[in-house]
Amino acid sequence: MTLKNQFYLIFLCFVFVIFGCKDKSEGNKSDTETTIKDQQKPNIVFIYTDDLGYGDLSSYGATEVSTPAIDALADEGILFTNAYATAATCTPSRYSLLTGDYAWRKKGTEVARGDESLLIDTKRTTLPGVLKSAGYKTGVVGKWHLGLGDENGPNWNGKISPGPLEIGFDYSYLIPATGDRVPCVFVENHHVVNLDPNDPISVSYKEQIGNWPTGKENPELLTMNPSHGHNNTIINGISRIGFMEGGKAALWDDETIPMELVDKSKKFIHSSKDQPFFLLLSTHDIHVPRVANTMFQGKSGMGPRGDVILQLDWTVNEIVNTLKQFNLLDNTIIIFSSDNGPVVDDGYEDQARELLGSHKPTGGLRGGKYSAYDGGTKVPLIIRWPDGKGKGTVSNALVSQIDFLRSFAALAGVDKVNEDVIDSQNALDVFLGENSIGRASLIQESSRGPLSYIEGEWKYIEPVDGPKLVPWGPIIETGFQLEPQLFHLKNDPNEQENLASKFPDRVRDFKEKLAKLKKEVL
Repeated sequence: MTLKNQFYLIFLCFVFVIFGCKDKSEGNKSDTETTIKDQQKPNIVFIYTDDLGYGDLSSYGATEVSTPAIDALADEGILFTNAYATAATCTPSRYSLLTGDYAWRKKGTEVARGDESLLIDTKRTTLPGVLKSAGYKTGVVGKWHLGLGDENGPNWNGKISPGPLEIGFDYSYLIPATGDRVPCVFVENHHVVNLDPNDPISVSYKEQIGNWPTGKENPELLTMNPSHGHNNTIINGISRIGFMEGGKAALWDDETIPMELVDKSKKFIHSSKDQPFFLLLSTHDIHVPRVANTMFQGKSGMGPRGDVILQLDWTVNEIVNTLKQFNLLDNTIIIFSSDNGPVVDDGYEDQARELLGSHKPTGGLRGGKYSAYDGGTKVPLIIRWPDGKGKGTVSNALVSQIDFLRSFAALAGVDKVNEDVIDSQNALDVFLGENSIGRASLIQESSRGPLSYIEGEWKYIEPVDGPKLVPWGPIIETGFQLEPQLFHLKNDPNEQENLASKFPDRVRDFKEKLAKLKKEVL
């Protein structure tokens, strides 16, 4: 990308700076230029949703559900058809987004427990840290699932640190892990919200604690039955993963989680409107338990999973309207994407499978969440630029979420990113729609299984022994095979014909390239 285009994008009005400051002293001139540059840098709002499939949006071809607010972002921006999260599950995808490195490089970055210690080293380079160094106010609202606290885990009844504030965020309002994991409380900055010190929280992922009822022992208390697992402590009529007791005043209301996250996002936008800001709004939709607000219950005709897709679209509309309200839309980049592919039955009997009808959450891609096939990692990605750049464009460029770190660094004018960021590349020209090719290659991580290597139109899945279907409930192919798999994605996007035996040289080449990348260490 040219320097001219970069400066154009971030609205650095050098002519104004030069003429407006020409009579100032040298010291004051420097301060004024810095202030003006900061004011003119574009705000960044990244709406990162959970378990949303490639085929779950009407802008991506869905006909059984309508998502007009998200579609409007696509109409006014760039819709990417070949974009990937780095992993088929949430924790590693989120780790990669924030660090710019593949999560499989660091042990322990599989799906995190609800009481996991912070997974990101506080000394390393992060996306919010880079933007903060460039003058941005940084905030994260919503699902975290990257651990909290030191090696002993989070202290739910005291100061919860380290966490987002120690890796570059100025403000955080979190669902600590996921909605189906205890503790079911919000954490604002370093403390549980509304915690009564006379009712301390106890959490265990090893054994039952206290006397709160569980789904296994007290199914008569449930308003939503588990289909597999998810039968521990009952909160709001829903049994979760893990055991907890205490903190009654701090427990969230599942039906109002989206409203709470939108409210905190609006307040962050309002408090940050006089300086450039970066907001990562990590919604809980479409993750289980799917409990839509009464505004959306029964509205999709596809059960709770369809209803929370409508709820997600409402969230997007609320954020866009807030930016309009504060006259910020014309200076804000909006990114919309998902952390991994979809899963229909993921632990609760919510009729998601029975009420699908003709809807295809993966858009016909093979696999889904957890899988080595593209259904696990190929995700929607829409970027709306404030100046109308690329308006209405559909890009087929090969894109990875891992590249946002170096790309946003370039956008913000950060000259150098530390060497601990190995995998992220500056793909700003791709995100702008100026480069239609994108990455030369990328790597995908499945759950408990093989890595995949994509180069151009081809995909290689390394051989590994294991179950053919996800063993804990969802009817999803894992992609585990004893033999290498090779697919020509352009001609076979649904990965039906394994061409490994026909192209042994290509298999050997991809195997060697993947092995070389795996040897690189932090």
